[in-house]
Amino acid sequence: MEHIVFDDFMKVDMRVGRILAAEPLPKARVPAYKLTVDFGELGVKKSSARVTDLYAAESLPGRLVIAVVNFEPKRIAGFLSEVLVLGLAGEGGVVLLEPEREVALGQRVF
Repeated sequence: MEHIVFDDFMKVDMRVGRILAAEPLPKARVPAYKLTVDFGELGVKKSSARVTDLYAAESLPGRLVIAVVNFEPKRIAGFLSEVLVLGLAGEGGVVLLEPEREVALGQRVF
């Protein structure tokens, strides 16, 4: 494992957001949802998320998630994904990383 310094870690801007909407991304090769996520003062951003195995689209709005907000936007199946919603490989699919209690939208992870 390669070690990094704290300044390297701080280059990755991870923030808390709340999912406002989720809908299928039909053109995706791997099943995914188009997420609309509110990051408070940072605004509302879009993300493609491969979480269809464990989450129904209608269960996602209202959830808090953690996302990297300073990656270059990426076009996925014709959809512009602006942030990377984080998850873990779990049994049966991707498990979303989410705070265990309410926190301010847009708060930075450190």
